[in-house]
Amino acid sequence: MITHSSSSGAVRRPLLAVVCSVAVLLAMAACGKTDDGKTVGQSIDSGIAKIGEASKDAGKAMKDATKDAQASGSQASTTMGEKIDDAIITTSVNASFAKDADLSAIKINVDTKDGVVTLNGPAPTAVAKDKATVLAKQVKGVASVNNQLVIKAS
Repeated sequence: MITHSSSSGAVRRPLLAVVCSVAVLLAMAACGKTDDGKTVGQSIDSGIAKIGEASKDAGKAMKDATKDAQASGSQASTTMGEKIDDAIITTSVNASFAKDADLSAIKINVDTKDGVVTLNGPAPTAVAKDKATVLAKQVKGVASVNNQLVIKAS
């Protein structure tokens, strides 16, 4: 609810909302209603009770929606965190290959999904292929390495 700094404006809006609600209830009670033996006051009380129930239901629905949104946000942040972690792992593995004299000249494709690193591309020797696996496993967050490097005959 928007309120203004003056206290009279802050009081007027809720009061206006109540007055409008009562006017609507009176109009509804007068239009299309058969005489059910209730006085206008009883009809208003009944309408106010229904509004109270509806607002409780709306409040519960809002609370449930908020919980759902929080759960979705938490799940999304977990997924985003995993993707960021995978990107960091891929970057770290590439960096360790770049620092190594045997692997820096080779174009090795590094893909990471859920901490599992997959290596694709050429390897000059079996030793270089094995070294790539060892270096990748040393990176923090790596769960396993799937080494698909193909040894090229020189």
